[in-house]
Amino acid sequence: MPKLPLLLLFLLLCFHFRPGESGRPAFACGGGPASSLPFCRTSLPIRDRVRDLIGRLTLQEKVRLLVNNAAAVPRLGIGGYEWWSEALHGVSNVGPGTHFGGAFAGATSFPQVLSSAASFNASLWEEIGKVVSGEARAMYNGGQAGLTYWSPNVNVFRDPRWGRGQETPGEDPVVAAKYAAAYVRGLQGGGGGGRLKVAACCKHYTAYDLDNWKGVDRFHFNALVSKQDLEETYDVPFKACVVEGRVASVMCSYNQVNGVPTCADQHFLRNTVRRQWGLDGYIVSDCDSVSVFYNDQHFTSTPEAAAADAIRAGLDLDCGPFLAVHTISAVQDGKLGEKEINGALSNTLKVQMRLGMYDGDPSTQPFGHLGPSDVCTPQHRELALEAARQGIVLLKNSPGPGRAGPALPLSPTLHRTVAVIGPNSAATATMIGNYAGVPCGYVTAEQGIGQYAHVIHQTGCTNVECDGRQPFGSAVDSARRADAVVLVMGLDQSVEAEFRDRTNVILPGRQGELITKVARVARGPVILVLMCGGPVDVGFAERDSRISAIVWAGYPGESGGTAIADVLFGRVNPSGKLPNTWYPQEYVQTVSMTDMNMRSDPSRNYPGRTYRFYHGPVVYPFGHGLSYTQFAHSLAHAPTEMAVPLDGRTGFNDTMVPVKASHARCDGALFDVHVDVSNVGTVDGSHTVFVFATQLGELTQSKRLVGFEKVHVPAQGTAHVRVGVDVCRDLSLVDKDGVRRIPIGEHMLQIGELSHSISIRLA
Repeated sequence: MPKLPLLLLFLLLCFHFRPGESGRPAFACGGGPASSLPFCRTSLPIRDRVRDLIGRLTLQEKVRLLVNNAAAVPRLGIGGYEWWSEALHGVSNVGPGTHFGGAFAGATSFPQVLSSAASFNASLWEEIGKVVSGEARAMYNGGQAGLTYWSPNVNVFRDPRWGRGQETPGEDPVVAAKYAAAYVRGLQGGGGGGRLKVAACCKHYTAYDLDNWKGVDRFHFNALVSKQDLEETYDVPFKACVVEGRVASVMCSYNQVNGVPTCADQHFLRNTVRRQWGLDGYIVSDCDSVSVFYNDQHFTSTPEAAAADAIRAGLDLDCGPFLAVHTISAVQDGKLGEKEINGALSNTLKVQMRLGMYDGDPSTQPFGHLGPSDVCTPQHRELALEAARQGIVLLKNSPGPGRAGPALPLSPTLHRTVAVIGPNSAATATMIGNYAGVPCGYVTAEQGIGQYAHVIHQTGCTNVECDGRQPFGSAVDSARRADAVVLVMGLDQSVEAEFRDRTNVILPGRQGELITKVARVARGPVILVLMCGGPVDVGFAERDSRISAIVWAGYPGESGGTAIADVLFGRVNPSGKLPNTWYPQEYVQTVSMTDMNMRSDPSRNYPGRTYRFYHGPVVYPFGHGLSYTQFAHSLAHAPTEMAVPLDGRTGFNDTMVPVKASHARCDGALFDVHVDVSNVGTVDGSHTVFVFATQLGELTQSKRLVGFEKVHVPAQGTAHVRVGVDVCRDLSLVDKDGVRRIPIGEHMLQIGELSHSISIRLA
């Protein structure tokens, strides 16, 4: 979050525009003398309009447009604009560009990103983006939101203690990449001519996954990252954002990478994001990042040098006042040229024009018809409920008391009275996680279960910290009297959040004790529901036969209680899979959060990170998730050999292997894996087909995900699934120099219980 003194300073330095405080803000090119100028002519190419507008601005006016709270230019009919809005999993009021009230009392609040990622449903992710951007446009039309949203967060969830891991799509770079591209496409829309519904922003580039851990904070952290890990892990989702999602913005992060602040790193911003990946948009700093690398990291000796370094590196917009305060003096000192400022402005203004902000009255433009009736619609709220259902993961399901079969689903006939216990049993705001807005409404776990059975409600712990004296007695007594017990335990934003990393992965305080006491006396099945983002070590509950089932609900959004109850009582067959590894407490006791290395290193007893490189004991593995039915796979078709054509222009010696991916003609190195999925049980269900790959040879790596598809299969039915494989992208590995190479020879594909060998050779 921005540092308040700097924000207050900026408020004194320039006019603070906040949309909607007096109706919809004045729009550019909507009348007056400026409307006839070339930058207002929609018939002209956007690049020409941008060039014309920049040519009419003074240096002072230009500098005031380099910050998130962009000042008005009244003489050209341009109003002020607040760039900072958020839409991580629904329109949020975290940024100053959006606020609720009046006709827009709230907006649909979807599950937190990690929970939606557990659905492994890319079409769902895109559909959520479409709904969020539609509600954002409606609020913009009503003067209560902007059009630039600094979402999604696509950092890889490297360490289970990270407080912001809940905001991400998980630990796997392929999943994060697919999520990033899908959600961005949904947000931005597919308007012709490069037009945007809203402008998304992928953050925080790069290797940012530590906020505040044991005295190390993000403002001072220097992430030491190998070229191999950057190319193979940390940069993968951001590249997909730009190349596949065509995102309109990328945000650089607070931390340094190998001694250089990311917001001052020309290699990262100008060379990689813009030139190599082809960003068609703007690069923005995380809030006050430029100030941080001057004042906190002492990267430059003067503020003018910091301003110059940031802009020359490729930064176009500063979230914070720093560039507004120091850029003119940087020009006067000869550290920066006005041409470089023009380059930054051309990137931001182009995005605004693609949004239609210089096309006159918004009500006459596409999406101009959207209004209050298009927010919190029944269809949108149903999608939020469906997302919550698909993201719930069944971790354990063993027989309950007196039952031969699994405890879940519960029966409304047999389990007429349910004790609902725990600090998150009646939680509301906890369900929507962080970077949320005002939801359309809430359905708690207690309320959801109450739709199926009579509820005896006891919190057991007064809050998730659950320390000191707690009302265990009433909770234990309710368990004795009920036909079934549902314990809703876990975490909340007081434990894991932005600038709040954990030091362990165990349930806080006496929560474990409460679970054990209740399980000891319950006469019916005991179901443990975990409402949390990051993983927790519940190995004690997994091993306890008195705890029949364990469910991870994540932070399930505004309708989370209904979704939880629908799964527990069998209206919905759970289909979620874990998007990250759940480690035992012993893992975090031996691994420093500051160690950015992905691979294990036996020489220093370093176990590695994520399922791709860590092979020690786990509580639950990546991809784990049970169902109320059973699925079987059969391989319908996949090639046994694939010839990779080389780019003849490279002069490559084909006797050298493994071959650089850049030397291959990758558009000719594609194939499909066809799988038949059979539901051999008695309940309809959805299933995620994972395709993993392993290689043997010089660049040997453990299995890693290359693709996935989710499919619904009726009981006793079969569905066909096709997973596309790009040899250059999916079967390549990265060497220590950060060069992506394709191992020639045998590759093993793993699909559930199936294995299939494919030989890669040079054409």
